[in-house]
Amino acid sequence: MRTDYIDAVRDLVTLIPPGRVLAYGDVAELLGLGGPRQVGSVMSHHGDNLPWWRVLRASGQPPEGHDERALAEYRKEQTPLRGKTSGQDASWKVDMRRARWQPAEQEWLSLDALAERFEPRDRILSEPDDEMVP
Repeated sequence: MRTDYIDAVRDLVTLIPPGRVLAYGDVAELLGLGGPRQVGSVMSHHGDNLPWWRVLRASGQPPEGHDERALAEYRKEQTPLRGKTSGQDASWKVDMRRARWQPAEQEWLSLDALAERFEPRDRILSEPDDEMVP
């Protein structure tokens, strides 16, 4: 995986404010490159020293195998949750409707700068665009 993509994912994750989350696919969409699996791979292999709990599945389920650690962070940050978070029958997830990060206008400038790292050199040549002449 390219280091510039890894760096961009890591940089974007640091922009997500406490108490807010994005799905893996949201991160890819904001960067304009890759998909949920690529973002998941970056988070799995290079997500240390990041607020990794703020990037999760679109269903609101925390990163696999990190339920307890993620729940502690969600509680600390007051991230909106759904379901029962304690007891033997605990079954919870992040309330994506309420917790999904909606960047403010100023934050979009930072996101645009991240996405611009990949333009235009990563265009798929098989897909026509405005610059292609028939």
